[in-house]
Amino acid sequence: MSPHSRPGPARYRTSGPAADGGGERRRGPSRWLRRSPPSPAQWDSPLRLCSPPSAPSGTNGRFLPVLRMLSKVLDLPTENLIKSISAVPVSKKRHVADFQLSIASVIEDSSGNCSAQDLQLQAQKLAERLKCDAVVSEISAGPGTVNFTIHRDLLAKTVVQQVLKDGSEYGVKSELFSTVPRQKAVIEFSSPNIAKKFHIGHLRSTIVGNFIANLKVALGHEVTRINYLGDWGMQFGLLGVGFQRFGNKEKLKSSPLQHLFEVYVQINKAAEDENMKKLAKDFFRKLEEHDEQTLSLWKQFRDFSIDEYIRIYKRLGVHFDEYSGESFYQEKSREVLKMLEEKGLLQKTIKGTGIVDLSEKKDLSSFSTVMRSDGTSLYITRDIAAAIDRMNKHSWDTMIYVTDKSQSNHFQHLFQILKLMGYDWAERCQHVSFGLVQGMKTRRGEVIFLEDVLNEVRSRMLQNMASAKTTKEVEDPMETAEKVGLAALIIQDFRGLLSSDYQFSWDRALQSRGDTGVFLQYTHARLHNLEQMHGNERRTDINVECLQEPEAISVLQHLLRYDEVLYRSSQDLQPKHIVSYLLTLSHLAAVAHKTLPVKGSAPDLAQARLCLFQAARSVLANGMKLLGITPVTHM
Repeated sequence: MSPHSRPGPARYRTSGPAADGGGERRRGPSRWLRRSPPSPAQWDSPLRLCSPPSAPSGTNGRFLPVLRMLSKVLDLPTENLIKSISAVPVSKKRHVADFQLSIASVIEDSSGNCSAQDLQLQAQKLAERLKCDAVVSEISAGPGTVNFTIHRDLLAKTVVQQVLKDGSEYGVKSELFSTVPRQKAVIEFSSPNIAKKFHIGHLRSTIVGNFIANLKVALGHEVTRINYLGDWGMQFGLLGVGFQRFGNKEKLKSSPLQHLFEVYVQINKAAEDENMKKLAKDFFRKLEEHDEQTLSLWKQFRDFSIDEYIRIYKRLGVHFDEYSGESFYQEKSREVLKMLEEKGLLQKTIKGTGIVDLSEKKDLSSFSTVMRSDGTSLYITRDIAAAIDRMNKHSWDTMIYVTDKSQSNHFQHLFQILKLMGYDWAERCQHVSFGLVQGMKTRRGEVIFLEDVLNEVRSRMLQNMASAKTTKEVEDPMETAEKVGLAALIIQDFRGLLSSDYQFSWDRALQSRGDTGVFLQYTHARLHNLEQMHGNERRTDINVECLQEPEAISVLQHLLRYDEVLYRSSQDLQPKHIVSYLLTLSHLAAVAHKTLPVKGSAPDLAQARLCLFQAARSVLANGMKLLGITPVTHM
């Protein structure tokens, strides 16, 4: 299954919402919306559309006046049009309408061969048949679109009231999500190896997995977050012997990750000795045989490490529902091998290893090794056991693995084997992959532990805050620096496609101006301070005639698009849509803050502007939290 294809409401619409920051939506052919290209003459009668198999039964009213108008002219239920209309992205260069209907999304054309000229003509014909009313002040035809402008006072009243009323649920209550079934989702992410480096790939897995989990929870899904630790394998034989020789129980308790890593480095140097290799094999054999003393030491390694991870993840604002690991599936992987054998899927090579043929022609042109020559299981065998166990335990609708793209082949094999075993739910497994990060180093050198990164970002941010002229005194500068620094890391990571590699730069990430996490935090703190200075009670009975300036209209129009951006991220699990939206919102709010003063304005004007800024801050905070960022109120 493609990493970006998701089950959901695609069958009810021609495509997802408009790309963040883009123009009109581009749609491909639809199975049920298009049959034959209509001639311009057909526009003299109501435009014919096919109805989807089923459609949402209601709407939260965001598009309702425009939808009713179109519904009447096109002789269609409003719910059939919900996903054919979108908010228009704000433009710095020109005035734009508020909503647009894409003509290509509603004509019955199975070929998708309508020319731009035909679409333009059809848009003009439809625009001529629609009339302005108490809601819509202007209707115009664009390139393949019909554009609607809402009366400015109604736009201001509706948007501000909706945002302040819905609070943290603004956007997620949209009619766009009315056909999305609520699901049980299992998400496996972070998954570091005990006693090894917590490399930057684990950091990316942690923040990406956390984002996906946050988004799904916000949309009403039931999510189980699993951290699948690398806590088994021959390295624990080495580690066990190493600890017996170089270990210190006090250091293990006080700093388990650091101490086990030091022990592992020391024993690896000594492991060139054949006798040491034999001792390591003996230790791991005892571990597999459940020798009480050996198992007790291994359990200490694992338990102390998990306690340390929980403490560090708390600094990141990340939590897990389960700490699982390869060790859980040592026994069950034997059952998997037995099942593969019974189903005739397990083949033996000349060397005695066990493989599963994945080729279509069954010529072994593609295969996966699932068993060592000594009969023991491999990583993929334990993954098969884990997938089956999770389905039995959680009855999930979708399971997502978040790892770097170098493991794409592994997960492709995993899903294929599960399917060959007769588990149709393998099609609902998904690998969300991400690219590599180059250049993340601390002042002391290479990143070894997650805590190194957190300490480094806090230290650098504290230094920047101390030297910045705009910094205000805060109660806990260390905590503020950490939250702002984490925002910087997350935004730099999430700005592009997850699958892309990128070059990390501390200087670029920590800039206070431009498209950075620091700028988002600064904007949020500034808007929060504005509310504190002028009273932060949420009044919605505002004089909407006070919000007619272009800067206010731009903020209102942008707030209209939030649900579309959430919908798009929910479909492809890419955080970049939300990041781009929030950065634009922050820039628009900064311009409005500069040109629309609250202080010194007449009471009605001040109150209306304050409500506008409250609405902007509320949506900014909601989006930041989805990304895994804790908004700060002072900096």
